[in-house]
Amino acid sequence: MLTSKQRATLKGIASTLPSIFQIGKGELSDNLVRSLDDALEARELIKISVLRNCDYEPADLMRVLELKLRAEAVCTIGSKIVLYRYSHKKDIRHIEL
Repeated sequence: MLTSKQRATLKGIASTLPSIFQIGKGELSDNLVRSLDDALEARELIKISVLRNCDYEPADLMRVLELKLRAEAVCTIGSKIVLYRYSHKKDIRHIEL
């Protein structure tokens, strides 16, 4: 569980990150969830764009992804979702919280 200070730090870092995924119309496929899982393992912090034609609201989608990916929901900013999960890879630069 993230504290409010940790969440604010991650939100600040995420403000400069580009969105690396777009979620639009249709269901959350297993391939998309697997790709998001791989991205979290490689980066720890990811930003996702939710397109207007998506069947879900960004806040609802964030909660679903949080459960499926075992990640921490950092925030939603408009149509963007920010997720964090500590990576167990040794060869990446970890985010200091």
